[in-house]
Amino acid sequence: MKTKLPFKGISSTALHSASNNNAEDAHLVPIYATSTFTYDSTEEGMERFESKDKEKIYSRWANPTCKAVEETIAALEAFGLKDANGKQLELKALLHSSGQAAMATMFLGNLQAGDAILSHYSLYGGTYELMHKVLADTGIETIIVDMRNVDEVAKAIAENSSIKLVHIETPANPTIQCVDIEAVSNIAKATNLIVTVDNTFATPYLQQPFKYNVDFVFHSTTKFLNGHGTAIGGILLGKDIELMKTKIWKWFALLGGNSNPFDAFLLLNGIKTLEIRMERHCQNAKQLANYLQEHYAIEKVNYTGLASHTDYEIAKKQMRDNAPVFSFELKGGLQAGITFQNKLQMCTRAVSLGTVDTLISHPASTTHFSVPRDERVKFGITDGLIRLSVGIENIEDIIADFEQALEGL
Repeated sequence: MKTKLPFKGISSTALHSASNNNAEDAHLVPIYATSTFTYDSTEEGMERFESKDKEKIYSRWANPTCKAVEETIAALEAFGLKDANGKQLELKALLHSSGQAAMATMFLGNLQAGDAILSHYSLYGGTYELMHKVLADTGIETIIVDMRNVDEVAKAIAENSSIKLVHIETPANPTIQCVDIEAVSNIAKATNLIVTVDNTFATPYLQQPFKYNVDFVFHSTTKFLNGHGTAIGGILLGKDIELMKTKIWKWFALLGGNSNPFDAFLLLNGIKTLEIRMERHCQNAKQLANYLQEHYAIEKVNYTGLASHTDYEIAKKQMRDNAPVFSFELKGGLQAGITFQNKLQMCTRAVSLGTVDTLISHPASTTHFSVPRDERVKFGITDGLIRLSVGIENIEDIIADFEQALEGL
């Protein structure tokens, strides 16, 4: 394998961070469609089983295609960052079958009955359900506060000795609220708590939580990292390499949440265009948000790039640009939202986000349907809230579609 220069850019990192030891000198990482791996001698097999890397044994444990993705995303999250000794930060990643699987490994690998999680009140619906309906049944409590208020964070930690982990989702889904990662991490680390971050909306291109001394970062790779809506996936990254290779890996392997070579292959090829896609996503989102905030039919636009957003300064502090996912409310409420969506001609009505085309969804009836209405309204997820993931189409065509769909509302 060639020694690599320290890369100066995100795209170079995305393209060339995986180990270049492909079978038959293949240019691209192959799809290693095999459940198990052979070895030439008993001694070689023993060496593999004794290794903490668990490579070339069984694909539920590790697979070369999945490893290439893990190396690439680890390099992206650590890009330009230094460890406590001033050396290039090293991370260990584990590729999962979904973001939910990665999150489950993260929580279950760090917590036990009697422990508690402290988190923000605006969360992805799947995270909310995992915390309140699954982890609760195992004896793990979830305490919710407004984490944008650091005094509330400090107060909750001081009053609840059971809190072992602080979980941050920023920007949050779908209100696009932002939590100050550095401020919250500093408070949590003062009492040696574990800090975890959902970095799905931002990707490493826009935000690198490890810069702020957090312990774990996870993504739903289904979204912007893949970028094309072709595969479900999730990844968990940690900076304690030993822990990731032992305790965390054990939970990963025994829960069976591993990805598969084909989905990993699709993800790896999507990541190659991450930087140029995100540049266009962000540029389009900014123009669309500015258009919408001036439209007569719009009550409110939740976009961190607008100075009117309550978390404008936090986003500016910790993100390279503003995430291309935002939400807005129509003055006509629920019926206006239904009419607007039905009139769209180019933009796509679908849940999920991060694909190259613009996706429109209605959280109250989709991603947050299972969250009690009183709870989601308290979180800012009203009946008429529309969430959109801005694609890379020509902005003139996106605006034209919105203009005709908003007409008459």
